[in-house]
Amino acid sequence: MDELRVLHAADLHVDSPMRGLVAYDGAPVDEIRAATRTAMRALVSEAIDRQVHLLLLAGDLYDGGWRDFNTGLFVVSQLAELHESGIPVVIVYGNHDAESQLTRRLRLPPNTTVLSSTKPETHIFSDLGVAVHGQSYATRAIEADLSLAYPKADPGLVNIGMLHTCFDGSLGHDPYAPCSLAGLRSKGYDYWALGHVHDHRVVCEDPMVVFPGNLQGRHIRETGPKGATLVNFVDHEPSIEQLTFDIVRWERCRVDVTEARSLDECLARCREELLALSGTGSMTYAVRVELAGPSSLNGRLRATTEQITNEVRALSLSLDGSDVWIEKVVVATTPLTGRPVLEADGVAGEIRQVLADLKANVSMLASDDGSRIPSLAALRSQLRAASSADLDDVLDDAEIALALDDAAELLATLLGGEEIENAH
Repeated sequence: MDELRVLHAADLHVDSPMRGLVAYDGAPVDEIRAATRTAMRALVSEAIDRQVHLLLLAGDLYDGGWRDFNTGLFVVSQLAELHESGIPVVIVYGNHDAESQLTRRLRLPPNTTVLSSTKPETHIFSDLGVAVHGQSYATRAIEADLSLAYPKADPGLVNIGMLHTCFDGSLGHDPYAPCSLAGLRSKGYDYWALGHVHDHRVVCEDPMVVFPGNLQGRHIRETGPKGATLVNFVDHEPSIEQLTFDIVRWERCRVDVTEARSLDECLARCREELLALSGTGSMTYAVRVELAGPSSLNGRLRATTEQITNEVRALSLSLDGSDVWIEKVVVATTPLTGRPVLEADGVAGEIRQVLADLKANVSMLASDDGSRIPSLAALRSQLRAASSADLDDVLDDAEIALALDDAAELLATLLGGEEIENAH
């Protein structure tokens, strides 16, 4: 075959609940809820339109056990479309859809191969001249380097390795199936189709080692374009093109309100920034608006966050060209005179110590060690109660540190007696 076209996707998380999805009149909530399915439809349509020879799904096709069979029926329907177009599919399961995680199952179309979870398996497509090597997860938390047991490359064939992995642990994701670049190179494969890291990353070009990123962002920690990687092989040499499939794009919108002297001026600045963001395309945007900068409105904004949030949501509904959903409005402004420092003794000193303990030990929230710090244990308990997801999927050091800074600003403002005009 002169040219081989392979589409590499991972982390589809079909029917994953969108975190923080708050419905309000006029918001495109139904579109956001259906985004993972719509993105998979776009992937399948692109595979058919481009007449790819092979589709690889490198883990976390599902977000865990299905709530009902509709999730499985949808995926089967998409794989069946590929079957009708003569496009084979190879799947390895990852931590979210490991054998132990899926309590419901459906038979997949004949074009679909799921590689074994007991040991590495090789599937050869003789007509394509391709050998695909990989292993699915048997359980969610795989700590061993699965790639060590992968076979050497099959001479004369294009060799592709599939692996759901945190790589060497440096990429900031859960430490599942760690591997090394030296280990991957030792197999002699032409391409490594990885999954688990939700950002598109080319780890290495010789051999080509690629994370395509997830197909659709699911929350504010997954911002920017999302999609899959098209791999073109000519004489065993791969070249890649990143394709975009996300239907809802998550973005942070920082609004500097330093010069704003009234709420109307603040909202006008928000409108300008949202227009600049949404004017880049016709898709739906899920946006966190962050009001920042030293501001004379600091006290007022902090005391009326709910009102400000709904004012921003109202103005977003009048934007032309794109649907914009406001996930949250974060007030991160500071007083013009600087923060009234929480350095006093008594109550202010105790508050300062609690905030310092929390911020210094954010990373302990996900571990049992956090229970030894009373303030941390209390926060951890509230997070567990408020979230339906696993705690380690919710926590993010930067997000929590930002929330603690925000709390400190508000407390400092109130304790420092900063005037809050029209707060009520």
